[in-house]
Amino acid sequence: MKLDILAIAAHPDDVELSCAGTLMVHAAQGMKVGVADMTRGELGTRGTPETRAAEAKAAAELMGLAVRENLELADGFFRNERTEQLAIITAIRKYQPDIVLTNAIDDRHPDHGRAARLVADSCFLAGLRKIETTFNGQLQQAWRPKQVFHFLQDRYHEPDFVVDITAVMEQKLDAIRCFKTQFLAPEQETLQTYISSPSFFESVIYRAKMLGKMVGVAYAEGYTSAKMIGIRSFADLINEVT
Repeated sequence: MKLDILAIAAHPDDVELSCAGTLMVHAAQGMKVGVADMTRGELGTRGTPETRAAEAKAAAELMGLAVRENLELADGFFRNERTEQLAIITAIRKYQPDIVLTNAIDDRHPDHGRAARLVADSCFLAGLRKIETTFNGQLQQAWRPKQVFHFLQDRYHEPDFVVDITAVMEQKLDAIRCFKTQFLAPEQETLQTYISSPSFFESVIYRAKMLGKMVGVAYAEGYTSAKMIGIRSFADLINEVT
């Protein structure tokens, strides 16, 4: 299945927090969008790999994803090395996305920045035909996405551009709520984490509001790009939100 956009993220729920709105906006436009979670989030304080898999499935259905798979790399211990690169390369060649969305280039959780570099390097390597990978016993064709964009996560980075997600903001919040073991834990529960408090959930809303304000809309998601973004004509910016 060829995808227009593939989000590759370190943990189940990274996508929901950071780029779910973007995926839903483009799905509504008729594009095929999907997610590859790199790990099962097995080191998370709350929940289990099984509960998080069920939560990811529920969120995928809500977001209207064409596909969601888990690459089952080692949470906390994956590295930007050959084995992990080949797993990412295989997924990229399998779905042939034009655009890849991935983790922030630097963030509070060390997996995020490491995933960002791993995915960016793998996107380049996926275009080298002498690197051989197979899927279902068939040799895969080389494929390099046209763009790799890094979404914003816990730490703030000045975005190179933002995407208006006003029309789907409520659905984005519902997708986050699908991860019941991770977010909005009842106050009486003794096992609390940095992300389980209502204040963390509210910070996601505040961030989207702040990014939206930058371009005159209610809510937005932001991205950075290591590669210069070019246009063929000023006409490409006619529909720019101001």
